[in-house]
Amino acid sequence: MTNQDSTTNSNTIPPKTWLVESILVTIFCCQILGIISIIYSASVESKFYRGDIAGAESASRTAKTLVIISVAFGIFTVVAIAIMASLGIFAGYYNS
Repeated sequence: MTNQDSTTNSNTIPPKTWLVESILVTIFCCQILGIISIIYSASVESKFYRGDIAGAESASRTAKTLVIISVAFGIFTVVAIAIMASLGIFAGYYNS
């Protein structure tokens, strides 16, 4: 048995696809990064079953990174809107 065969046999489970997270991020947070993340997520299993394990792991890492960036951007946006709304409410009280 060669080294490549033992590597292939030890990796019988594909890396995490992050597809569900990518879809949720697309719906709730950031559409552009979410769509790109869905594309990478969808390619994880196909690359893995073609034998491109390194490519599958890379696509999984990229999808994970995009999901995390999208969630962070979504949280930042919600906090910024909340701050602007509260400042607007306070400005209304002070101008009355």
